[in-house]
Amino acid sequence: MLRKRFLFIMLAALVALSAKGGKPVRICVEAAQGDATRLLQQGIGQASEHSGKEVVIELQNADYHLYRQSATPKLYHVSNTTSEQENPDATKHIGLWMKGLRNLTIDGRGARLVTHGEMTAFVIDSCKNIRLRNFTLTAADPTVPEMTVTEDSEHQLTARIHPQSRYRIEDGRLSFVGNSWAWHRGIAQIYDPQREITWRGWMPLNDAQKVEELEPGVVRFYFERKPEVQRGWVFQMRDSYRDEVCGLIQYSRDVELEGLHVAFTGNFSIVGQMTENLTYRNLSFEPEAGSGRTCAGFADFLHFSGCRGRILIEHSRFAGAQDDAINVHGTHLAVREFLSPTLMRLRYMHGQTYGFQSLLAGNEVDFIDPHTLLPLGTFRIKTARMDGEREIIVGLTKPVPQGIRDRKELAVENATYTPEVTIRGNYFARIPTRGILVTTRRPVLIEDNLFFRTQMSAILIADDARSWYESGMVRNVCIRGNRFEECGTPVINIAPENDRDGGCVHSGISIQNNCFRLSGHPAVAAKSVDGLRIEHNTIYSSDEGEPFHTQSCMNVYIQENLNIPKDKGNAHPG
Repeated sequence: MLRKRFLFIMLAALVALSAKGGKPVRICVEAAQGDATRLLQQGIGQASEHSGKEVVIELQNADYHLYRQSATPKLYHVSNTTSEQENPDATKHIGLWMKGLRNLTIDGRGARLVTHGEMTAFVIDSCKNIRLRNFTLTAADPTVPEMTVTEDSEHQLTARIHPQSRYRIEDGRLSFVGNSWAWHRGIAQIYDPQREITWRGWMPLNDAQKVEELEPGVVRFYFERKPEVQRGWVFQMRDSYRDEVCGLIQYSRDVELEGLHVAFTGNFSIVGQMTENLTYRNLSFEPEAGSGRTCAGFADFLHFSGCRGRILIEHSRFAGAQDDAINVHGTHLAVREFLSPTLMRLRYMHGQTYGFQSLLAGNEVDFIDPHTLLPLGTFRIKTARMDGEREIIVGLTKPVPQGIRDRKELAVENATYTPEVTIRGNYFARIPTRGILVTTRRPVLIEDNLFFRTQMSAILIADDARSWYESGMVRNVCIRGNRFEECGTPVINIAPENDRDGGCVHSGISIQNNCFRLSGHPAVAAKSVDGLRIEHNTIYSSDEGEPFHTQSCMNVYIQENLNIPKDKGNAHPG
């Protein structure tokens, strides 16, 4: 109690001195033994008392422990997480909760924020001008346990479990456990350190007839058939429920993350949702050096759903995910009924995306044919209100023509909340799926990045209104100056999910001055694009397959690309 009182007095003195001099208000939060969750929240509470003045919360170069039991429980629905059936209670357990704040910087100054239990490390909700910088975010009990294969035989597998991965064996069944969580069945991917790749594989816990402990940290699995493994491979295992996220930024503006090392992303990624202007610079998504871990992410690293303004991601590292590194998209809502010519009921269709309001008064919306993915008309929203967690009642400023209203299938995209995107100078490796997914109608620049052996396409431009319902069309994309080292093919995949050809879905895509070292073909596949330019690229390939495939495209220019036989040496990460 005496220590807390001293801290409060010290904070008050620093606040008074800073405010008097007209400089930013500085709040210093000392590191403390044990649970620091409430201490950090007190610092945020102090910052909220300054009515929008510039405030800097400074941490020490030390560990700050965040516990689920001390976290702030708040109900947040987050795009691409769990469905109501998977997780009936969408309450998040939040370490750093920032709501309605302005002009706040949290400067870690080298601090480590260590989470304990399944939780959401931070939420930035309805804020403006927020900066997080210079700290490491990691977990004491990562929900992706790891184990390394040490021996295998006809029906056995012996593995050494990572020291951070706690476990128990009961009645021959192995379960992984953490602070407030445990599971014994799930999904897995495999990491091969020789090839520096991960891929989605089989799960030993699901198939084992029996598991026994040979010594602390070393276990043996027994199977009916020979396990498909090699010595040295690492299993990265988890359940499939994204019930928390690493971080959520929603209904906010001008948020910057800089100099953060995210060593583990919790149960999902850092999600930007219905937010304007996000800057991510000099980030590192990868395990801490010397930790012995190989996985840094439960799923995606960075996810953006229905954002606007500018998204800038530069000079960052993305290594060791369980899903895509970066995903930028909007949300197609299905029209369920027209209540009048100006009033309609819309519904979130995908099980994992619902509950947040993705349409606001004043926004422009496009009606979309879900089969051609083409727009049918643009309208402005007059009113919008949630009707339960799955539906929105939307009023428009002018009537919708009968020809549109009579359609049996119809989707809506928010045309206002579509961002301009720049992704440059980044490194992608140990990604089992895609490096970048991006679907937005505003300008996109992807330049000077290195993609190393992503197991699916390095870049995917999709758009659909019948499966994931992730919108939408692209109109101005430039992919230039990148290196693609033995990535899954097509390395760049432009693949809208239209099943009827009513015209080109995408337009204005330029792929220039890139270097492709292929492990297969093609380098680029494009469907339904008007205005596709592929020029001045260098392609290293060991066979003579066609490097470029197009389907249902118009105004295609493929010129001055250089094809070179691939050398016998291996590709190298940057």
